[in-house]
Amino acid sequence: MKIVIPGGTGRLGTVLNRELTAAGHEVVVLTRNPRREREIRWDGRTPGPWTEAIDGSDAVVNLAGRSVSCRYTAANLRAMMDSRVDSARVVGEAIAAARRPPRVWLQMSTATVYAHRFDAANDERTGVLGGAEPDVPGYWGYSVEIAKAWELAMDRAATPHTREVALRTAMVMSPERGGTFDVLSALVRLGLGGPVAGGAQYVSWMHERDFVRAVEFLIDRADLAGPVNLAAPEPLPHRALMRGLRAAWGVPVGLPATRWMAELGAFALRSDTELLLKSRRVVPGRLVEAGFAFAYPRWPQAAADLVRCSRADGGVLRRAGREAAGRAGAGRA
Repeated sequence: MKIVIPGGTGRLGTVLNRELTAAGHEVVVLTRNPRREREIRWDGRTPGPWTEAIDGSDAVVNLAGRSVSCRYTAANLRAMMDSRVDSARVVGEAIAAARRPPRVWLQMSTATVYAHRFDAANDERTGVLGGAEPDVPGYWGYSVEIAKAWELAMDRAATPHTREVALRTAMVMSPERGGTFDVLSALVRLGLGGPVAGGAQYVSWMHERDFVRAVEFLIDRADLAGPVNLAAPEPLPHRALMRGLRAAWGVPVGLPATRWMAELGAFALRSDTELLLKSRRVVPGRLVEAGFAFAYPRWPQAAADLVRCSRADGGVLRRAGREAAGRAGAGRA
């Protein structure tokens, strides 16, 4: 298949590009700064020669959007909103104008669209959307509005011949430098991997391998459209997540952090505490119902695998090759 990935040079895009290419697909990446073969320049806002890559493709997986790993200033929040809405809008315009439109458009979204809650899990049918929760910082509601606007831009696109799927994605854990797993692992190895603000807030996560496999699954399944939660079936409280990560690294203890300590740490990392403190209890209802089988449904096994890859010299590339070979042997290339 020919698969176009707008915003494909980020962490998730790099993982997806690597795995899909190894599986034998033709992958084209749209990026502001093309440097490699099969990378095409675009600005994420306006049509251009890049639209030719979408015309005649089999699938589009739009991952474009400003990173959320930043201070949530008014300017940064506006950049998050604009980059997501503009890229989804212009991708929709390109698909609508294509003579041979792709059969499926997977649009990145976020599990942050759901409410901050502890009492029950959010699936696609019964989940509560956020924005009106009591006793949370007001600006958390803007993150929810970004997610809603992101999905609305896809919904408004005139693409009757293309199936649309919104990927409400949890934290994807991968051993690559700079990702969530890498940052949490660094804290663990420094002895700082304890619970934050008590650790009762839920963390929804997904192993990178399952993220790629879910994308492949959704491309193939013509009966699935609309919002789909991309998360492991067992979210867990932050304290349990960190306990499992410490066990995987062989670190017996981790110092806890209060809310104000988390604020200081987030400021130093130029990030925001919403990423740590919001309780994202999200489950993959539609994936499970459709028969998707997770390779890593539970955190202890996922953490152990990710730690092994982090420790192994070249482990990420070796594993990619093994998984591609396995897929080819199963007739999935």
